[in-house]
Amino acid sequence: MNYDIIVIGSGPGGYVTAIRASQLGLKTAIVERESLGGICLNWGCIPTKALLKSANVYEYLQHASDYGITVKEGSADFNAIIDRSRGVANGMSNGIQFLMKKNKIDVIKGSGKIKAGKKVDVTAEDGTVTEYTADKGVILATGARSRKLPNIPQDGEKIIGYREAMTLKSLPKRLVVVGSGAIGVEFAYFYNTLGTEVTIVEFMPNIVPVEDEEVSKQMEKSFKKAGINILTNASVETVEKTAKGCIVTVKTAKGEEKIECDVVLSAVGIETNIEGLGLEEVGIATDKGRVLVNDFYQTNIPGYYAIGDIVPGPALAHVASAEGIICVEKIAGHHPEPLDYGNIPGCTYASPEIASVGMTEKAAKAAGLDIKIGKFPFSASGKASAAGAKDGFVKLIFDAKYGELLGAHMIGANVTEMIAEIVAVRKLEVTGEALIKTVHPHPTMSEAVMEAAAAAYGEVIHL
Repeated sequence: MNYDIIVIGSGPGGYVTAIRASQLGLKTAIVERESLGGICLNWGCIPTKALLKSANVYEYLQHASDYGITVKEGSADFNAIIDRSRGVANGMSNGIQFLMKKNKIDVIKGSGKIKAGKKVDVTAEDGTVTEYTADKGVILATGARSRKLPNIPQDGEKIIGYREAMTLKSLPKRLVVVGSGAIGVEFAYFYNTLGTEVTIVEFMPNIVPVEDEEVSKQMEKSFKKAGINILTNASVETVEKTAKGCIVTVKTAKGEEKIECDVVLSAVGIETNIEGLGLEEVGIATDKGRVLVNDFYQTNIPGYYAIGDIVPGPALAHVASAEGIICVEKIAGHHPEPLDYGNIPGCTYASPEIASVGMTEKAAKAAGLDIKIGKFPFSASGKASAAGAKDGFVKLIFDAKYGELLGAHMIGANVTEMIAEIVAVRKLEVTGEALIKTVHPHPTMSEAVMEAAAAAYGEVIHL
């Protein structure tokens, strides 16, 4: 029962960490109480993208005539769409099982709890408790779950979180989405496309409030064009369940408004899974529900580490994976660089998509920086016009003195596939002028990156 490394949690932080540890020659075990792959593969990133793809295909069918194609019949089978999504998730989870075997990682089923001396007690479904020891360290990667608010009590049927939103038995006629972060707007797009009457309630002045303000306004414009009702500067005061659904009381600048709906989706963020892990008994420090760690994810107690959603920083799958790799490489005696949290891309997969990295215009100005801004609309892109996807733009923010690319903000079709170029450019410290001279293939959506850079320096060609 002795290992070099024991990882608790098998999401994109945990399983990636375990694989890298095994590659480094460390005898590794991973503890998981549910399904391999964690929330991301089973109830998050992957199945939601399957749902969104079905919505995207249905949307194409609805607009087939725009492309010179006549479709006699095209209807959405909601249950078949849900089944496809679950099938995709199950396939990915099975893929993780294969990777565990391939890398000779022991999978221990049950709930893990840490003890002093780098020990882990694992409680199986039948209640049996087995003790394991990790000579080099225990890595906590237990992730997070849907945040629950007292005024929006989730019952799993009429008032739901993201898990239930992926497995509803029938398509609701009316849906209220509380919160407009990535989860909220992705489900708003999905259900609206399939025919549900959707209302988004957002407490902040703009939807997708972490994004650049111009991106938020473009998303709101696109959503309203699609028929989604949006209430900003608004808060849900109460949710009353009725025989047929719910009555949502929303406070706005104009007063209170009551909205009748079949289902309420609470998408107001996440809370970490750190209860019952034994943190208090071992003496591991936390703050506001997050485990405190150093640059290499060591907690205040030697031999115990934490990564992913349970530590400070953005709660993103790719961040958890990167943190886990850095963590085990440091444990193995390598010399990894600390993660640059200022160069983490964020993506939202509604339609239009959103992708961003670095500083917003507002943040750059607040920092007192002298900046150049270049913006190129997809309405001026040949590829976007040919694809019938002219909504959106690429916006780049440069330091006027040094040419450093401070931030990039994109909204439009397939922009989530374009943002990695910007992340690499920022890591390599490529200047704006060098980006302009980087030849981009034509016709592509990615040309908009070059054109936006050129716009910042007064050299734009196609605008």
